[in-house]
Order: sequence, then structure tokens, then C-alpha cells
Amino acid sequence: MRISNKKRRTVSPPIVIAGSFLSLIFVGTILLKLPVATTTHISWIDALFVVTSATTVTGLSVFDPGTTLTVFGEVVLMILIQCGGIGLMTFAVAILILLKKKIGIQSRIYIQESFNQNSVGGIIKLVKLILSFVLSVQLFAATVLTIHWIPTFGFNDALYLSVFHVISAFNNAGFALFPDNLVGFANDPIVNIVLSLLFIIGGIGFTVVVDIQQTKSFRQWSLHTKMMVVGTILINVIAIAFVFVLEYNNPATIGTMPLQDKLMVSYFQGVTPRTAGFNTLNYGDMEDPTILLTMVLMFIGAGSASTASGIKLTTFIVIVLATVSFLRKRSEPELFGRSIRLETVIRSLAISTIGLFIVFFFIFLLTITEKIPFLPLAFEVVSAFGTVGLSMGITAQISDIGEVLLCMVMFIGRIGPLTLFFILMKPKNVHYRYPYDQVFTG
Repeated sequence: MRISNKKRRTVSPPIVIAGSFLSLIFVGTILLKLPVATTTHISWIDALFVVTSATTVTGLSVFDPGTTLTVFGEVVLMILIQCGGIGLMTFAVAILILLKKKIGIQSRIYIQESFNQNSVGGIIKLVKLILSFVLSVQLFAATVLTIHWIPTFGFNDALYLSVFHVISAFNNAGFALFPDNLVGFANDPIVNIVLSLLFIIGGIGFTVVVDIQQTKSFRQWSLHTKMMVVGTILINVIAIAFVFVLEYNNPATIGTMPLQDKLMVSYFQGVTPRTAGFNTLNYGDMEDPTILLTMVLMFIGAGSASTASGIKLTTFIVIVLATVSFLRKRSEPELFGRSIRLETVIRSLAISTIGLFIVFFFIFLLTITEKIPFLPLAFEVVSAFGTVGLSMGITAQISDIGEVLLCMVMFIGRIGPLTLFFILMKPKNVHYRYPYDQVFTG
């Protein structure tokens, strides 16, 4: 008798993560093409583009969601944003928990990869904490916005609009049901503060939030949490100050506003580029230096294991620290009394290099396919890569080929450059090295 032992094949976590997003995009595109989803006809390419934008929590759109989509279509968009922001695997585990089903080791590994954890230990507890936190924050924010909007829209519309914009903000999607996004609320402090706090919290990273909840003292926080909290505060303050100074005398933006409104608008436009994609100003009217600053912020992005993308803030900080360490002739970067491993530095450099290559490559392709000025086109690509959703007003002018290319950029930006690399290259561990030799640099 021949006995054959077949090895059980398991799919790698990067493929599962990418596959979950592709599945959402496929199902969402079909749902958005149903007659009940739109008030007017939209093409398959347009449906694919908007669904990809929602699933990758980007916010770019070739049509106005508030007038083109029915309530059914808007609800589809909300579900895609929520699943895309928190992760389909997280929702799958949540369903298994509710059904009191056993969660296998492979599912735990997938969740571990999704949240960039070092081990599967305590991963189910982490999922429970994240889901309870997400629901609590969204419920509280929706209640505040509903109360605020009742005098303007009435109870039913205020509740619906609040739920949609809270989900969009927390997941850093940037979709709005108003034709001018949030320009009409530029001087509304409640809307500005509630939505900005939502996308800042959503963009800081779930593991950071859990760490802060469990360890109240700053000294007990992990180095990652300290880097994210301090880095977020610093980069936001710098961005707000630059937007305020650069746009201060621009009559098309904040130049004619009173000082209080200038400060509020500068605050919102300073914190939104790394994560959310909401805007209270028209980016087509901004000064070129502000546009360039916004592109840098979008490329950097927010935190790991968050609802936002980009190369991630910690990646940027590690590269800066590594540069400082090199200039100080230190062997390893240091921060808050801790050293950062060389492996982390190399990983950060790899993420940034691949990210820059992707952005350059797709800008190059779009300059071939589109007859649009370079700066708005480059801005659109960086926005898609960072899954931010800000635009200088050219999204509706993009050709079908351009829309497909931007869909690819949004997808790559959401799953991450390294995830794409691991899927395509299938790197293997090697247990040898070649002799060293001299290479001149600089």
C-alpha cells in the first residue's frame, strides 16, 4: 500500500490581505452598478474607481457621491469604508467571536500580519479591544454631530449624515455627502473638531490606542507609541503653522477671513493631508508651496496598523533618526533612551524607496495617458498612494486608463509597498553572505 503524506498548503498573510481587499472591491463594484445604487448611469470603470477608493479608504471620486448615489449606494460605500479601514479579517474574526466559534492559528497569523504584531499571543484580545474602541468612539462622535446638525437638517437627516461622516472620518476615507466636501463648514468649530479628532485617532494606529489605554504613564509606553504620539503632535503643529503662514495673504483661500477663521481653517488643512482627505479649502486655489507641503505630508502618511496609509510616520522618523545617527557617528539610531535595530532602519529605507519608485512610475505613466498639467497630476498620484483623497479638482477629468492606473496606486498604497513586494518576489531566507568590498558613496 502506498501512503502519501500531503503537506497542508497555507496561503501567506500578504496574499490573504491583498485578496480580502480585492474581494471587497469586486463585490462592491457589482453592488454599485445595480440600478438601485445610483440616481444616474455610471460606467463600470467609474464604479470600480469609486469602490476602490472607498475600500482603500482614499476618498477620490469621479462623481459627487451625495447626488449620484442613492441611500442604498451610500450605505454600500459606508460598509466598504468601514471594512476597508478596520480590515475584513478583523470583521471575520469578530463574527466568529459572536458565533462563539473557535479561531484557528492561521486566522490569528493573518490578524497578526494585519496589525503588524510580533506574535499571535493575545491577538484575539487585541481585536476585541479594537472593535469595542471603534464602536464606542464612532457612537459618541455620531451622537455629538447629530445633536449639532438637528437644527439644520432635522433629526433623520442629521442622524444619517452624522453616521456617514463619522465612519468616513474615523477610517480616514474623506468621502463627504456635500458637493463641496466640507468647505461649507470651514468656520464650524464642532464639525472641524469632531471630524479632525476622529481621523487623527483613526490614523494614529490601533496598537497605539490600546497601549495608551493599558499603560497610562508616558514612561511605560512602548517606543512605537511614544514615536507616534510625539511625532503626530510635532508634524501637525509644523504643518498647521506652515499652512497659516503660506496662505495668510492668499485671497482665494484664507486671505480675506478674520483671524479666528484663518486659524481654524489652517488647523484643519494642516492635520488632514497625512490621513483623512477632507477639505475645507479648494486645493486648486492654494499656493504652490502649500501644495508641495501637502504632497510631502500625504506621502509620509499616519501610523502603522491604522486606517491610514503612506510610508507611515514611524518609517519617516526612523530614517531621520538614522541620518542623525550617521552624522553623529553612532552605530544605531536612538530615541527616548532606546536603540532602534538596524533591521528596522533597512526596512524603513526599503519602504520609502519602493514608495518613491511607485509614485514616480505612476506619475510617469499618467503624464503619458493624460493631458493635464503636471502638478495637479502628481498631486493626484501622491494622494492616491497615501490613500488620502485630496485633489486639485482634476479627478473627474481623468481618462478611463488613468482611472485604472489610479486604482492600482490606491490598492498598492493601502496594502503597503512591502506587502506587494512579498507577494510578487516571494523572498527566501538565506544562511550565507558574501565577502565585504569597498563601495564609494556620496
